[in-house]
Amino acid sequence: MSFDISFQPLRVLIDGHDSEGKLVLADHQLAAVIVRLDGQSHDPQHKGLWHLEAGFGTCNVRYAPLFKTPEEAGTWVDQTLTGKAGW
Repeated sequence: MSFDISFQPLRVLIDGHDSEGKLVLADHQLAAVIVRLDGQSHDPQHKGLWHLEAGFGTCNVRYAPLFKTPEEAGTWVDQTLTGKAGW
């Protein structure tokens, strides 16, 4: 069974500046917060990718992959919550 994944945009204070972020909702419940990497402290090859800033429930993992798009992160959240994650 898959979850209905949706996103809500927000600004997140990271490294002393605000960054583009999104709440990732699974069936209208907060599952994760993702942030677009754009600060000077990030590896240039990761700039523009999305990072799991916080995960909840089974999405609370130490090492999550970086995501090219929020939708890719949403797929990861769905697969993680349903036990289908293959990472």
